Amino acid sequence: MSRPEPLSPEVNAAVDAILEAILYLYTESRRITKEVAKRASLTGPQLTVVKILEQIGDLSLSELSDRIRAQNSTVTGIIDRMEREGLVDRVRSTEDRRVVRIRLTKKGFALAREVSVEPMEMFRAALDELSGIEQRDLLTILTKLAKRVQMMVHDGRKET
Repeated sequence: MSRPEPLSPEVNAAVDAILEAILYLYTESRRITKEVAKRASLTGPQLTVVKILEQIGDLSLSELSDRIRAQNSTVTGIIDRMEREGLVDRVRSTEDRRVVRIRLTKKGFALAREVSVEPMEMFRAALDELSGIEQRDLLTILTKLAKRVQMMVHDGRKET
C-alpha cells in the first residue's frame, strides 16, 4: 500500500482541531455519564442501558449490544449485574422463543426517570442550535467518517 501525500501545515492544523473536538466530546460524554451514573449507584454502561431501554423499549441482547457498540459477552455481564439489582428482566419473546428480550423493571423505569441529565440530551440541545442544513451536513460527514473507521477496524481484524 502506498503512503498518502503529506498534508500541508494548514490541513494538518485543521485535522488536529477536528480530532481535538471529537476527543473533547467523547471525553466529556464519558465523564458526565460516569458522574451521573455514580450518583445513581450505577456504572456508565448500566446508565446507558437504562436510558436506551427507557427511550426505545425492550431489546434483544444483540440489539442492545449494537446500540451501545459492545460485544454480546460484555453486555451479558452488564445485564447480569442489572438483573441482580432488580433493574431489568430477561423476557422470552412470544414471537420467537429463541430470542430473549431485555426489559426495564418498575425499579429500572423509576431510576431512568430520576436520571435526567445525560450527555445525549446535552448533545441534542447543542445540535438544536445548528440549522437544518448544518445538521444534515454534519450527519453526512460523521456517517462517512464512521463508515471509514468501521472499514479500518474491520480490515485490521482481518490482518491479525
